[in-house]
Amino acid sequence: MSSPSDGQAERLRGLRRFNAGMGGLHLIQGVAILLLSTSFALPVTSAFLRFDSATAALLPRQRTLFEIRIGWAVALFLFLSAAAHAVVSSAWGYRRYSRDVLRGINPARWIEYSLSSSVMIVVIAMLVGIYDVVGLLALFAVNACMILFGWMMELHNQSTDRTNWTSYWFGVLAGAVPWIAIAIYLFGAYSPPPTFVYWIYLSIFLFFNVFAVNMVLQYRKVGRWRDYLYGERAYVVLSLVAKSLLAWQVFAGTLRPA
Repeated sequence: MSSPSDGQAERLRGLRRFNAGMGGLHLIQGVAILLLSTSFALPVTSAFLRFDSATAALLPRQRTLFEIRIGWAVALFLFLSAAAHAVVSSAWGYRRYSRDVLRGINPARWIEYSLSSSVMIVVIAMLVGIYDVVGLLALFAVNACMILFGWMMELHNQSTDRTNWTSYWFGVLAGAVPWIAIAIYLFGAYSPPPTFVYWIYLSIFLFFNVFAVNMVLQYRKVGRWRDYLYGERAYVVLSLVAKSLLAWQVFAGTLRPA
């Protein structure tokens, strides 16, 4: 690959500074959440079958395996983003990052999102009452797969003359599953959850879909999205806004000291 032009090099340096600044904002928020939050926790449960001799039947026996401090979980997805921004801003990471984005691909983004957004999904799921360990693991995994289809979309289209949308649509299919599962618990509950949980669901669902729209605009080369670096900045901003919005909505609803 040829060296970037002077104009590209300057824009890449600006993008590096932008990533460093965004990483700092994620880090500050993560620390603030840890310092300000209560010890509010939710259980992770199992419901293994046991034989009931009185009824001669196999019955589920629910028990709590452990609890997750929600403040720690919220801080975790903020710290994951902070770490990713720190890596791509570092001397070693920047060389790889700049080379990749000039090719129209950013594996670092997809690796980080596959972890941080999946933690976000688990937090939202627990707030609506999904506590089963297997269910939470499955939601984490299917959301991570949705993100990794984004990586595959960029990787696949490195070698195509015309945009191939197969990976994109597989990602859409995988990405719908967690939101359907959460909606079943949210809107089907006998006792409705607090209002802030509905706002979390609607706002973060919207932002997750805006990420998908950003990718469409990039590949359709609409307006300023003809430039991959513009779409890259949009991803970074969307990531900060979505994580900040979820973090402080959760804080206001469950983590704020009485």
